[in-house]
Amino acid sequence: MVERVDPPMTADLDADVVGADAAAERRDEVVAAVTEHAGRVAHELARLQGGDYGQETFETDAGAWTLKYDAGDVQYLRFERGGSETYVVSTHQPPEPEALAAAMADYDAFVAAFNDHVRSLAGVLDDAPEDFPEVASVDDVVAERERVLSRIREACDRMAERLRRYEGGDYGSFAARVDSSRWELKWEEGRASYLRVGGEGGIYLLSQYQPPSAHDLRAHADGFAGFVEAFNAEIAAASDTLDDVSL
Repeated sequence: MVERVDPPMTADLDADVVGADAAAERRDEVVAAVTEHAGRVAHELARLQGGDYGQETFETDAGAWTLKYDAGDVQYLRFERGGSETYVVSTHQPPEPEALAAAMADYDAFVAAFNDHVRSLAGVLDDAPEDFPEVASVDDVVAERERVLSRIREACDRMAERLRRYEGGDYGSFAARVDSSRWELKWEEGRASYLRVGGEGGIYLLSQYQPPSAHDLRAHADGFAGFVEAFNAEIAAASDTLDDVSL
């Protein structure tokens, strides 16, 4: 008896498969051309918006185009229509050829929408004023602030030197409460590092970074005298304590 042998499963898979190389190559050519052209649009848009990065959406009869750019390069160009979107230009992956073809049918309308946008701004600044009021000088305010801060820093440096001698270290802090506000002087090697009012998140009257505003300085300048008095009282109390020690 002759055993029956069925044909292999691949017997019917000999049909030719059409290669996608041509379509992919043409798609890449179109995307490259659009990227270059949209890059010119992005350059003009960046100049118009005054920044290195941003985005803008332009409406056409067929849909909406969104151009996003960064440092003069197109990040993406997206076409939206009827709830679907196609990234004509993208840093991730190229679009499907069919979706690209549908989007490119409206590309001229996108460029026209951009051109209309630019033209709509023509003359918008014609009535903008060119003569402006004189700007007031801050010289007097800054000079007065520096004068007050200089006096405060001199006093704080003297306090820091006394604290260094009194506590016997190279750095430390002294804190006191004046009119319900906490004042803290931080010192290092006999010099004031900072003077802060109000605890964490408070106002730095002295700092290695920047001076306080004139309003903040005025609000707390009177309280500084109370802080110095609290310091003097602390030193006096310590001296009285040592006076009671006999050897």
